Amino acid sequence: MDRRNFIKTSAASSMALSAWSFQPSFQQKKYTTALIGSGWWGMNILREAIASGSSKVIALCDVDQNQLDTAMEETSKLTSDQPKRYSDFRELIAQEKPDIVIVATPDHWHPLITIEAVNNGAHVYVEKPIGHTVNEGVAMIKAARANNRKVQVGTHRRVSPHNISGIEFLKSGKAGKIGMVRAFVHYGGGPGEPTPDAEPPAGLDWDMWCGPAPLVDYNPRIHPKGFRQFLNFANGQIGDWGIHWLDQILWWTEEKAPKSIHSFSARHIKEDNTTAPDTQVVNYEFEDFTAVWEHRQYAANNAEKHNIGCYFYGTEGTFHMGWLDGWNFYPADSKKQIIHQEPTLHDPDKQNIKELWADFLHSIENDRLPVCDIEIGHHSTNMSLLGMLSSKLGRSINWDVATQTIPNDPEANKLLSREYRDPWNYPSV
Repeated sequence: MDRRNFIKTSAASSMALSAWSFQPSFQQKKYTTALIGSGWWGMNILREAIASGSSKVIALCDVDQNQLDTAMEETSKLTSDQPKRYSDFRELIAQEKPDIVIVATPDHWHPLITIEAVNNGAHVYVEKPIGHTVNEGVAMIKAARANNRKVQVGTHRRVSPHNISGIEFLKSGKAGKIGMVRAFVHYGGGPGEPTPDAEPPAGLDWDMWCGPAPLVDYNPRIHPKGFRQFLNFANGQIGDWGIHWLDQILWWTEEKAPKSIHSFSARHIKEDNTTAPDTQVVNYEFEDFTAVWEHRQYAANNAEKHNIGCYFYGTEGTFHMGWLDGWNFYPADSKKQIIHQEPTLHDPDKQNIKELWADFLHSIENDRLPVCDIEIGHHSTNMSLLGMLSSKLGRSINWDVATQTIPNDPEANKLLSREYRDPWNYPSV
């Protein structure tokens, strides 16, 4: 098959595979929908829920009333619905009993809110990563299955047309046998400088924002957008960006998880008051291939063709799964042409939430698991979390995917959970 015909065929088959996920079966069906976490990304999701025509927005919740004011104002422009406003997710869920809950809070809140929602009968769209520690994910799966609720994880690249066609290309064997995959994010940046702690702004309930995590002094670098670089609340670059690209590896392979993980991380450059590593390399050993994650937050990658994505190294050439640049296959035979597929992404922020939301609705209406089901999101989140766990230990770990434990390693297994701050209780596994 020549280059032009392959692209036509793969694009057509990509759309065929994913078209079903774009069309809800019953357009007249309206699901009462609540958004918990009304910031930047939460509103990206809510816009698509409203645009689908299948959501009646009944409530918005946020511990930051300034953020909530902005979200309420925008929502009033998008729909005639008149959602109520809440600052406590428990009151919202108990009083409104929504059909669907969107969870778009900082990472450390995802598990408790998702579990509360499904226990009260709601289907959930939860942002990635699904949690802060491994056993939170185990508890989320348990709750979703016990209540027969659909939980879609926001790994929207699973429905992006170029990602679908790229995975098809790899699974077809056109890149040959893959022996190694390198996932990476290399964005630039400098040392920075510390930002002083401050009083929480009026309208922000900082104690509730911290929730089950340690109560630390408020710092403007943490909220509203910087929390991912603070390890009390998230897991740094690998927990933020890593899950997207490590998920691509699990999507491609027939294996659910690596056998062993070894990570090195450091803060070589950063001089600010963030706590996440600015440099990290993780080796993942699978049965049939080796995977590597790497990131740095300095020296933007101008020396290579791509600064984000996955390189799949095969016997027939190198395949790059990207984002804004689609995908590219570089044949081992230099006489053959490079094959390229353009992306199809939506503004703002170049994403595919529209398709993922449509798949979510379809899964509810047809009682099937969504394409980014909570168990899939759990395995992909674990790739990031186990990388961080190895880094904290300063040594390699093994992983038993069947038991969700680190065999014969009590010290490491303790890090699969963490202590919650009173009055919050770690979810039962």
